Amino acid sequence: MDEQTSELTDKFVAMYQNLDKNNLSGLEELYHHDVVFEDPAHRVEGYQQLLAYFSRLFDAVGYCSFNITEHLCCGDTAYLQWTMTFQHPKLQSGKKRSVKGCSHIVFTEGKVIFHRDYFDLGEMIYEGIPLLGAIVRKIKARL
Repeated sequence: MDEQTSELTDKFVAMYQNLDKNNLSGLEELYHHDVVFEDPAHRVEGYQQLLAYFSRLFDAVGYCSFNITEHLCCGDTAYLQWTMTFQHPKLQSGKKRSVKGCSHIVFTEGKVIFHRDYFDLGEMIYEGIPLLGAIVRKIKARL
């Protein structure tokens, strides 16, 4: 199973390295129709909800890219380390921001059935809000 998982992970990485609002339909090749996707702010179940989530995400940002720097496969599971760079008009005056994270991916029937992203939501959003960002950074520095 590790060889198949490695091939599926490579396909996943290739898709995400080039993911944008113009090629979201390609996600259907990656995700199982019963997929569960979670991140610190969302949980969606089923491919149609996942597609709607990504559509909203890419409509809200001016720019978004993923750089997957490392991955590890074991059985039907993969773990990926990445940096997401994005630009949102309401965060930090629309300047590009980067956040590091990792993903836990589980495959079944040749597709992703479970996808959980782990990242610091404070770093991603709250630190990009002018007054709140300064407070959050100050609190983190004091820890």
